[in-house]
Amino acid sequence: MLDTMRGAIFDMDGVIVDTAKYHYLAWHSLAERLGFEFTEADNERLKGVSRVESLKILLEIGGVETSEAERLRMAKEKNKEYVEYISRLEPSEILPGAKKYLQQLRQQGVKIALGSASKNAAFILDRLGIAELFDAVIDGTKVTKAKPDPEVFLEASAALGLAPTDCVVFEDAAAGVEAGKAAGCSVIGIGSPEVLFAADRVIRGLDELVG
Repeated sequence: MLDTMRGAIFDMDGVIVDTAKYHYLAWHSLAERLGFEFTEADNERLKGVSRVESLKILLEIGGVETSEAERLRMAKEKNKEYVEYISRLEPSEILPGAKKYLQQLRQQGVKIALGSASKNAAFILDRLGIAELFDAVIDGTKVTKAKPDPEVFLEASAALGLAPTDCVVFEDAAAGVEAGKAAGCSVIGIGSPEVLFAADRVIRGLDELVG
């Protein structure tokens, strides 16, 4: 699978960098202001899910009912706090092996895309100093359907000028693995085999693939 791939499509959070902790801090802060506790276990449900969907899940956990206008305000509030955290991101926060593996793929002539629900993806890649390693960035500003819908990976393979069957998706969330398979791509899961059982192969991190 990896030997024959022509395109590699990477999710960002939990694959290239761990910004999930900053998402958690910002959601936790919002929940606190709303008067309920939001745990790290709760946060697992938000992995790979869009901001709007994440907010719906959070409000459901807290049993909070609000108007559409209030939800929009809350989503903006949460994002503002999250952006404050990620504006301090440094290249040292790239996950082990990620940069080396991206460089290795480029040397092999494999095209590389980012396929992420994040609307801050381009900013984060800039902060990490790896934006130039990507041929295409498909993020939450370019797609409307959240994973497990395959839209982000279909758009990413199209942006690379490749068929989905020529691409391998690298994902750390079950919803992302499902989206990759639905798009027709092969999928490498990064994390727990129990959670990512639908992937074609599961590894601990990209450092395992650096040769």
